[in-house]
Amino acid sequence: GGAFATSEETDWTIHDARRAAADLLGADPREVVFGPNMTTLAFALSRSLARTLGPGDDVVVTRLDHDGNVAPWLAAAEDAGATVRWADLRERDGTLDLRSLDAALSDRTRIVAFTLASNALGTITPAADIARRAREAGAIAIGDAVHFAPHRAVDVRQLQLDVLFCSAYKFYAPHLGLMWARPEHLEAWHPYRVRPAPDDPPDRWETGTLNHEGLAGFRAAVEYLAEVGRECGRPEGEDRRAAVIAGMEAIRLHEGGLTRRFLSGAGDVPGLRLFGIADLGRADERTPTFALRLGDRAPRQVAEELGRRGVFAWDGNYYALTVMEGLGLESSGGAVRIGFCHYNTEDEVDRVLEELRDLAEAWPAGRGGG
Repeated sequence: GGAFATSEETDWTIHDARRAAADLLGADPREVVFGPNMTTLAFALSRSLARTLGPGDDVVVTRLDHDGNVAPWLAAAEDAGATVRWADLRERDGTLDLRSLDAALSDRTRIVAFTLASNALGTITPAADIARRAREAGAIAIGDAVHFAPHRAVDVRQLQLDVLFCSAYKFYAPHLGLMWARPEHLEAWHPYRVRPAPDDPPDRWETGTLNHEGLAGFRAAVEYLAEVGRECGRPEGEDRRAAVIAGMEAIRLHEGGLTRRFLSGAGDVPGLRLFGIADLGRADERTPTFALRLGDRAPRQVAEELGRRGVFAWDGNYYALTVMEGLGLESSGGAVRIGFCHYNTEDEVDRVLEELRDLAEAWPAGRGGG
């Protein structure tokens, strides 16, 4: 906003980043809010939405979600005296129990918050169907696309959500968060902000100075996804949104092969327990992210040993607290998480499986460590 050249260049960086976000999400640039991360944006929005809630209202959250899309709505409900209702996890395949969701919905429901894909189990939810159910109940639908966005194309119009969150670092950009919301909501809801800040969306929702360097890197990451699409057949000169969609489709197809390869080999690893969708015929219903236990070994012990072998894997709950509680794993260390992305190869999948087999054979069942 300054009257000098470098400030004008910064303004252009912000403008260009909004255009890139619009091409990533299928949105209008004025509908995209930037922030430090998804969780911070969600807590900021939850404070605003708490003003619209009161005793007798219901907030629905799910046991499949990262806590970043649970805790903000629990706090909003507590502040407003509203009731929290839960949609359950189906333990046998790690999917969202839609009958449980329907039972939680009523004419008192005001907010339905859910994940588009589980960061723990890789499960992809039927987001458009869930959003429809929320609308029919008279509620707003808030989707967490943090784990979904690196693996599938996002189209906010098709999803019919009211709000969508994602984190840029998940799709190869610097660490910053995005919130998309319908323009009528960005206009009507009450943001908490400093008084001199602009009163027009999306600026009215962005508190403090933005991460300008991060925004420049974010734009470059969207360009990279578009370049993947161009390399996979999208002609040069077509609009960036079409190229991004083509890139994400190429990523989906490649990662589908990695998913099927891992699922095919996991059954040959002695003592390996996989949580979530394991049916090869349902590979498209999940991302190549796998939560597992190896025999009676503690997840941290498995992760440490894999790390020594050059395979870096998370262990614990990865903030998917209710997932691990629902599976009965939280009290004993959660699970090991093996995650692949489009830059991984089939040979790397095979190597991970080989290391898991080697560990299983080196650690006979019942020899301690759990």
